[in-house]
Amino acid sequence: MDEKQLDDEGRAIWNSKARFWDALHGDSGNIFHQRLIEPSVLQLLDLSAGERVLDIGCGNGALARRIAKLGAEVEAIDFSPKMIELAQKRSPARTAITYNVVDATDESALLRLGERSYDAITCTMALMDMPAIAPLFRAASQLLKKKGCLVFATAHPAFNSNNPIFLREKEDRAGVVLDRYAIKLFAYLDMPPVKGSGAPGEPMPHTYYHRPLSALLADAFAAGFVLDALLEPAFTQEDAAQAEGLTWANLWQIPPVLTGRLRLPPR
Repeated sequence: MDEKQLDDEGRAIWNSKARFWDALHGDSGNIFHQRLIEPSVLQLLDLSAGERVLDIGCGNGALARRIAKLGAEVEAIDFSPKMIELAQKRSPARTAITYNVVDATDESALLRLGERSYDAITCTMALMDMPAIAPLFRAASQLLKKKGCLVFATAHPAFNSNNPIFLREKEDRAGVVLDRYAIKLFAYLDMPPVKGSGAPGEPMPHTYYHRPLSALLADAFAAGFVLDALLEPAFTQEDAAQAEGLTWANLWQIPPVLTGRLRLPPR
C-alpha cells in the first residue's frame, strides 16, 4: 500500500477503537500519560498563560485539557472523526479548546489552520503511528510564530521500538535471589512497519512505523528546525518495587518515551 492507503487504513482502525482508547485514557490520561508523557511535555513547553497551542494527534484530548487549564488557548486536531467526537464530549462546555478533524500527514490541511498562528505545537505519541512525518514538520515550520517551539513525545526508538522482547530472569546475588527485568532487541536501523497492540485488550492492532533517531529527526532538520532539548522519561525504582509482571514500570533504567523540543533558528 502507498502512504495514502496506509493513512486511510489507520484512520479506519482508530475510528473503530476510539471508544476503547477514550475509556483507557479517561479525563486525565492513562498511567503512561500521567507519569511520563504529560510531565515531560509540559516541562519543555514552559507555557505562559494566553499562549496559543496546536495539539496534533490529540486523541481524546487529555493533553489539550491540561494545557487549557494552564491558561493556554488550544486548537486540538486528530485524523479520527470518532476520536474528536469523544474528545469534545469530555471537554467542558466553556473551555479554551477548539477541536477539528485534520490529517497531520496533509501539509495543505495543516497550513489552512493559519501560518504564524501558534506559540507552540505539541505532538504526543503519534509520530510512530504516521506513515509520513515530513509534511507535519514542513507545515509546523510555517505555523509557528517567530519564537515558537514544537514539542514531541514518541515511543523511544532505541528501546520501545517495533520488536522489543520483555525478559524476566532470576539472579542469585551473594545468596539473595532477585528478579531481573530486561528487554531484548534484534534490530534498530531498518525495521519495516508492523502491526501491534498499543494496550492490553484493545480491539485490533494498528501499524507502527519505526524510525531510528537519525531518521526521526532528519525530516525536522530538513524543515529548518533545530533540536534544543531532549528528555528520556522513565518509571522510577519506587514504581518497579510495586510493579507486577513484564511491564515498563519494572524497567526503571530504560526509558520507553523520548520527548524533544524543536525550534526554528533566528532568521
